[in-house]
Amino acid sequence: MKIGRWILLALILGAAGFAVYRYRFDKRPAEGAPVAEAPQLMVPPGTRIKVEVLNATKVRGLARRATFFLRDRGFDVVSMGTSRLQSDSTLVLDRSGHPEWASLVAKALNAKVQTRLDSSRYLDVTVLIGSNWRPPALPFYP
Repeated sequence: MKIGRWILLALILGAAGFAVYRYRFDKRPAEGAPVAEAPQLMVPPGTRIKVEVLNATKVRGLARRATFFLRDRGFDVVSMGTSRLQSDSTLVLDRSGHPEWASLVAKALNAKVQTRLDSSRYLDVTVLIGSNWRPPALPFYP
């Protein structure tokens, strides 16, 4: 009789554990809830555009949010940080002499492009995130 009780207890605990697992880790959106669409890739196939993102504002974490935003669109963000200069508008700097690549980044961020060639940086584009850039309203990774 004792073995039967242990088996029953094990089955009940297993079912409870499975229910908790499904509740916590099954992240299907509720019916009628807004679903974020996958962002459209902007980088041409077979192209690697190396990007540096610098926060040129006093808002903490803006470079990180812009990094996620650009990576979701296919850009290879190799570095992020904070700029010493403060800026109101977002600026995209062409570093490698590929203005079409800089214009793709600028189109994604709705920014202006300037050419400032610098072959010592080993990257194609530098982005200075200004205070006019707003991250998307929906969360990146719900």
